[in-house]
Amino acid sequence: MKWLVALLIALVAATPLVADDLRPGYMEWTETAPGEWRLAWKQPLNQPPVGEPPLPVLPEVCQFAGDPTVGAGVGALVGSAEVTCTAPIEGQAIGMAGMLGQADMLVRIAPLKSEIRTLRLTAAQPSAVLEVEAPAGNVWRTYFVLGVEHILAGWDHLLFVIALVLLVRGWKRVVAAATAFTVAHSITLAGASLGLVGLPARPVEAIIALSIVFLAWEVLRAQRGEEGMTQRLPWVVAFLFGLVHGFGFAGALNEIGLPEGEVVAALLAFNIGVEAGQLLVVALVLLLLEAVRRIAHGALAPAVRVASYGIGITGAYWLVERVVG
Repeated sequence: MKWLVALLIALVAATPLVADDLRPGYMEWTETAPGEWRLAWKQPLNQPPVGEPPLPVLPEVCQFAGDPTVGAGVGALVGSAEVTCTAPIEGQAIGMAGMLGQADMLVRIAPLKSEIRTLRLTAAQPSAVLEVEAPAGNVWRTYFVLGVEHILAGWDHLLFVIALVLLVRGWKRVVAAATAFTVAHSITLAGASLGLVGLPARPVEAIIALSIVFLAWEVLRAQRGEEGMTQRLPWVVAFLFGLVHGFGFAGALNEIGLPEGEVVAALLAFNIGVEAGQLLVVALVLLLLEAVRRIAHGALAPAVRVASYGIGITGAYWLVERVVG
């Protein structure tokens, strides 16, 4: 069926040329004395704002103590301010102005005499009420959702996984390769997030792009009947590149930050969210390939070939951008 072929091509080839579209912002409230707060925030932006930069929306019982400081960072606005509140901020709304599109922001509130809370703001819901009592599983839920959203919006990671599914034959081998990729990036994600290991972001992002180009080339070789390294040892290749991808995941998580006292829970929840999103994509691609194989078998090879070219071209673009740009 032509629509199945078109869907396969659209899924794996018509991807955006911007990787890691989800660049979550953060806002941190730290109470330094009763009723006195230090506020810091980072809001990713694709282009400089027109007019005055957006500021956090304070609870009704709070006001800025002096003028906030806002400066331009790399693709983001970074701000800080001192805030005074005449009453507890529990039960009050906290928000962020100027959130557009798929903007996402994690808010961390650290009071002096109660436990740390987290809120999540989006463009659709740019404000949220800080509950009087922290809901059970708040950190787990928040970081799980962030993990799912990161993998689903991080096209560089997704294209690697999709190319792996296109290349490896047999669902058992696909599962083995995906598991190796999962184990590898879980190791470096944990190590980098906890400060045990680290690599500079730029070479990491370049190697991630290179891994996509490599797998796309391996898929095209397989289309010509040539057996490449990934076909012979898919779990080894997936594991090695997975180690590098883990540093990419850690970079995104480090931008968000981990809540003090619940680092392990947040790290596990984020990682589980990443895996849940990844497994969802693997399952969808496998189902789509099987549907094309059953309904329009003759169109499967051309569709995979076109998709591989799309993946390779996209990865090459990112590679040049990350090395030169």
